[in-house]
Amino acid sequence: MTLPLIALAGFLALQVAIGVWVSRRIATEDDYLVGGRRFGYTLATFSIFATWFGAETVIGSAGGVYSGGISLASAEPFGYALCLILMGALLAKPLWDRGLTTLADLYRQRFGVGVERLAAIILIPTSVLWAAAQVRAFGSVVSLVGGVDLTLGMGIAALFTIAYTTFGGLLADAVTDVLQGAVLSIGLITTLVVVIQHVGGFGEAVAIIRASDAIDLAPSAAGVWYETLEAWAIPVCGSLVATEVIGRVIAARSSTVAQRSSIAAGVLYLVIGCIPVVIALLARSFIGDLADAEQVLPTVAARVLPPLAFALFTGGLVSAILSTVDSTLLVASGLLSHNILIPLTGVRDERRKVLLARAGVIGFGALAYLLAANAEGVMALVEQASAFGSAGVLVTTLFALFTTLGSPRTAGATLIVALVVYLGATALGGPVPFLASLGAALVTWTMGCVLDA
Repeated sequence: MTLPLIALAGFLALQVAIGVWVSRRIATEDDYLVGGRRFGYTLATFSIFATWFGAETVIGSAGGVYSGGISLASAEPFGYALCLILMGALLAKPLWDRGLTTLADLYRQRFGVGVERLAAIILIPTSVLWAAAQVRAFGSVVSLVGGVDLTLGMGIAALFTIAYTTFGGLLADAVTDVLQGAVLSIGLITTLVVVIQHVGGFGEAVAIIRASDAIDLAPSAAGVWYETLEAWAIPVCGSLVATEVIGRVIAARSSTVAQRSSIAAGVLYLVIGCIPVVIALLARSFIGDLADAEQVLPTVAARVLPPLAFALFTGGLVSAILSTVDSTLLVASGLLSHNILIPLTGVRDERRKVLLARAGVIGFGALAYLLAANAEGVMALVEQASAFGSAGVLVTTLFALFTTLGSPRTAGATLIVALVVYLGATALGGPVPFLASLGAALVTWTMGCVLDA
């Protein structure tokens, strides 16, 4: 057994141990899904950062830069960092003030139970798709380090993820997020330093990037302008109401902590998120063609790092994935149990509520594995997760938070029309399915409000 594999196994065992230890403090549904609403600045900031900094940042963006370079359409990590900053500046306080457990609770408060359940049904696939992206990336790491088939690697990743998340809930996730965020940052910084030395030092690295044909920020290089707008709208607008981040915001101990932690997490995300991009740019000068461009970062690390440093890198890579996948599974499970099953079944006992939530984690974890095993790649899953139904959710959430406009009929129609337009535009190969669904959502909401008047 190699040192990186031993280190990875030890790191994963530590995560499970923390989850089991924290699980003893879980007595209520609130403890399990929103950590008892007691996150301070450290837990909230690192939890939001680590949740957002997932496979798409480390694996997906590096692979995209390695294979296609950087253009105006390259929104990662800038678009997602901007999204977190906007979350803190605009939405964190009003969301926290509502006393929500899930985003679907907002729909019950403003539009009634029927729209709440519709929103939950639309939001669940988004979280499961995010989880599938992380499972696929986790499987890639297990495959590389353990020398096993990718499908087997994803199976191992899914089993661990399900066990890890089922035990500890959001509180365990937040505690491990601090550890994971530190390991992730140290691992990426270490890899960047060694790669710079490998190419001949800082000056040579700058020269390689300047001379590279991988960076072309001319408008023509980004393609048609509306496709560029779509590329930025998905991470900024489509992810602004991502239930994974909202779950962390809700868990803060005050609205001030929620606001400031979101903004701080966005800045941290931008700084650390640029590291995989730089490594991928430099890798083009010494790494040959890869069958899978999304393997570029692990491949570079395996080539240039000594065993101990590669073990650290592997831990950082897994940290980025774990901190996101646990959130997605918890959110999907919370939407199903808290907003649909518990109201329908009339469950009142807190232990049974927690049991239902844990069962949801297991079920959605298995579904995430199936999606990951049949996907084209990490970024394909992430883009689907960011855009699926999110246009209608964005429009209805903003109007629900900041206005008294809209009836249950208008909100429900907006959610359904936006989703149908997105699915239809995607099936027909439309160039801007998210923007089309966003436009449809705005038109439907406006028409609904006129009819309500």
